[in-house]
Amino acid sequence: MEITWFGHSAFRVNHGNASILIDPFLSSNPAWSKGWEDAAQGATHVLLTHGHDDHVGDSAAILKATGAQLVANFEICMHLVGQGVDPSRINPGNVGGTVDCDGFTTTFVKAEHSSSGQLAGGGNVYLGNPSGLVLHFADAPTLYAMGDTDIFSDMALIQELHAPDIGLVPIGDRFTMGAAVAALACQRYFRFERVIPCHYATFPLLAPDASAFVEAMRGTQTEVLLPQIGRPITI
Repeated sequence: MEITWFGHSAFRVNHGNASILIDPFLSSNPAWSKGWEDAAQGATHVLLTHGHDDHVGDSAAILKATGAQLVANFEICMHLVGQGVDPSRINPGNVGGTVDCDGFTTTFVKAEHSSSGQLAGGGNVYLGNPSGLVLHFADAPTLYAMGDTDIFSDMALIQELHAPDIGLVPIGDRFTMGAAVAALACQRYFRFERVIPCHYATFPLLAPDASAFVEAMRGTQTEVLLPQIGRPITI
């Protein structure tokens, strides 16, 4: 499995025949700002945790250009169909459900956050409940993209049901867990082999780096990975 972080919560996961983009906030991402074309080349799936613009990002353009499959809640799927995405390429789900993605499955799990999109003329549109996404592969580690969330006690059930090996964990504070709470979530509720912190250092309102999270995870059996932006790592 190869994982590339593009800053914020944007990731690409390559395994087997699947090239999966998660929350592809790319062209407007201050941590990346290199457009979406190269990052999305050959993408087979676009997975979205919720409807905020810093997560949906370039999804509509990517989906139309690549013909990738969209995996998201129903509201987000239909919102993007309204932006020209092929309705035959959507694979909707919702919290508690699992969808087959041809080579892996995606389970929608709870996240403590909000979800809406900005309208061109001003205002917001409701885009369903936020979620985390658990990706199961037949021959690779199980990956849990938490999305934007606070800690919640039902994380214990996510561990019991899915036993994720790798966590993509928001640590930036203000809009998600901060470093100390994110570390508490990882230690109290999960038995991750590896975690990659995200949703930090993108904007001035967020934590500027991952040092506090790394320190809070020191002494645990979980490896904290800090990939360079745009540089794939192999797990």
